[in-house]
Amino acid sequence: MDVLRLCACITVGLLACGSGGWAFAQAQNAGSQATIEKTFPHSNKCKRCHERVYEEWETSPLAKSIHSPAFRVSLEAYISSAGGKDKALCFRCHAPHVREFADHVELFVEQAKVGNPSLDGVACSQCHLIKQVDRAKHPPEPKYEIGGKTLYGPYKDFVQNLAHQSMESNLFQKSDLCLNCHQSVPSAMNLGKANDLLGNWDQSRAVKSGKECQTCHMPQQVGESANGEKKRTIANHSFPGRIGKLRQEAAKLDVQTKVDGDKTTVVVKVQSLVPHNLPATHPAWASVVLDLEIKGKNLKTVFSDKRVYGRTYVDAKGQPTIFDFEAVKVAHDTVLKPEETREETFTFPTPKDTKTFDVEVGLSYGPLNGPATFLQRVEAESSQGSQDPVFQPIEIVKRMENVPVGK
Repeated sequence: MDVLRLCACITVGLLACGSGGWAFAQAQNAGSQATIEKTFPHSNKCKRCHERVYEEWETSPLAKSIHSPAFRVSLEAYISSAGGKDKALCFRCHAPHVREFADHVELFVEQAKVGNPSLDGVACSQCHLIKQVDRAKHPPEPKYEIGGKTLYGPYKDFVQNLAHQSMESNLFQKSDLCLNCHQSVPSAMNLGKANDLLGNWDQSRAVKSGKECQTCHMPQQVGESANGEKKRTIANHSFPGRIGKLRQEAAKLDVQTKVDGDKTTVVVKVQSLVPHNLPATHPAWASVVLDLEIKGKNLKTVFSDKRVYGRTYVDAKGQPTIFDFEAVKVAHDTVLKPEETREETFTFPTPKDTKTFDVEVGLSYGPLNGPATFLQRVEAESSQGSQDPVFQPIEIVKRMENVPVGK
């Protein structure tokens, strides 16, 4: 009996210690987050005065930088890999303020794992505290203004307020501001191509004509930057690109069909209109797909084919990998280079028993792809399951025409 009582006491004691340990860990995490947010104020604080900007940002991919199921699954794979010792690696883009809080990296990891983090990833202060960008580093490295109350932006006529001081910086109208994350790709570093993500963007016609990243991805509009101030020309903060109508301006298609007896040839010219790679090659599963579908009698599909633009990698064992951190070699590269025009030829039997047939050609961002185990994990992590938009293609442009078979 005494032994049983002793065991019971030990068990209760251990449970109490366990509960206390959990509470201590929670308190420690809360303290760490408070420390981080003292330097990098949470976007909820910015919302109080910048409601319009906040609502735009909230719809953007940036707002989901550490929320997305694909990021969580990839992070998990990286940390469990042999090379995953630098836990801050993924966060240098997905939550760039980790640079200033390397000793709190475990908090960033734990927050990402929960799926609905209360810690910001890429939000207001992660950009507006950048004072300069070191282009000598690869990738370019942001230098933050911390310890004060000054936020930087592009406006000369900023409104004085009690929340923070403001200072104009021409950096916010230059592509340099974006390069820390959007020119950073681990596989490119492994392959000795530190600036390979965007391609030779700085040599494009668009850039030579004076366009910056912000020209397209933060288009100007008329509105108020802060609640109640006068309307003026301001930047959109929904960051259109793959998501948003801007993608419809990313490329155009020219389709030529030639019927030659029993054989038909369709030549498609795919012209990229963007001053960077299409698609950008990080993450490694990013792709743009050209689909051709021929519909004959009763609109029945009689032929289909496709071309995939992207980049595939192999790991140190020579096996294909979708993870950039495992990549040691480019196995196949069909990426559309900046402002490139690619010509694709499709040949197939002329549809029979019909006077005409339909040619449908579409260019779209491909859905998430990879090994079944990876896709299953992403599906399991997503609150939308298999209906998550990442599993669906996103149309860029489509062309349709009806072609006579001839006499």
